[in-house]
Amino acid sequence: MMEPRVLAGRLDFSWKRFFLQWEWMLVIIFVAINVMNVNLSEYYWDYDNLRDAMMGFLDKAFIVLPMVLIMILGDIDISVGSIVALSAVIMADLYTLGVPMVPAMLICLATGTLCGWINGMLIIKYKELSSVIITLATMIIYRGIAYFILEDQAAGGFPEWFSFLGWGYVGPIPFILLVFVCLASLFCLLLHKTVLGRQIYAVGNNANASRYSGVKVDRIKVLVFTLAGFMAAITALFLTARMGSTRPNIATGYELDVIAMVVLGGISTAGGKGRMIGAIIAIFLIGFLRYGLGLINVQAQLLLIIIGLLLIAAVIVPKFKFQRTQKFRKT
Repeated sequence: MMEPRVLAGRLDFSWKRFFLQWEWMLVIIFVAINVMNVNLSEYYWDYDNLRDAMMGFLDKAFIVLPMVLIMILGDIDISVGSIVALSAVIMADLYTLGVPMVPAMLICLATGTLCGWINGMLIIKYKELSSVIITLATMIIYRGIAYFILEDQAAGGFPEWFSFLGWGYVGPIPFILLVFVCLASLFCLLLHKTVLGRQIYAVGNNANASRYSGVKVDRIKVLVFTLAGFMAAITALFLTARMGSTRPNIATGYELDVIAMVVLGGISTAGGKGRMIGAIIAIFLIGFLRYGLGLINVQAQLLLIIIGLLLIAAVIVPKFKFQRTQKFRKT
């Protein structure tokens, strides 16, 4: 008589498997980068410099958080930089026309949210088109509207208290860092501890199977893209406060930086895999890499090569590990 087959719900815990995760590799690379930078420049390990460096790259980090959700869904959004520009331009233009700063900021948030919602609606409406094509079109449209409003002019003259968003401190800690930690914690809980997070992974693995299982795939996509638009507007607030003014060409290239951070964080470009913590580590890894090499005047082209090599490693290493695991199981 054959013994009944038992299927395990999860793998037994393994320290080896735990420490071979890509996130630990990022930690090692992050430590190595800091050791290298300390040896390259005596000014690197200065608290004021490190603090100012964080304030310089954390504005785009807000967009990384929803981009993780989008890429786990198997989609992508390359319009986020243009949403930042349009939201900031509308806020600045309204303020110069006499609208009080707080209502102008709320309209900024509403603008970004609306742009994200439009992206989501277009993606579920025209399923035959990829999210790359749709967000490429909206990227051009949103940036074009920003140029239509301000042309090549700058708008600013904001009240003094507004600059606190970009340059303020709570004790010795930058305000923007505190806000990012709070939002990053919320996104980690959303992705890893809620039903919505599990549904996002399910859709990324197989959208059709998820739809037949009762998951509201279209609703989830609209929600996530809308959230991305809202977070892009948050970036617009902090970036504008740090710059003191805004132009239609701000945040140009942000979408590429954000996608690079997400991919380096171990998020699968095919969807369905990855953790929020990996992307968060990648934010600081790339940010401090740029800061440290900038102190010794390393050419921007060399920095791009280094980041490109890290991205290739982020794609190849997990696949190599998967192939070794499959081979071991067969033997």
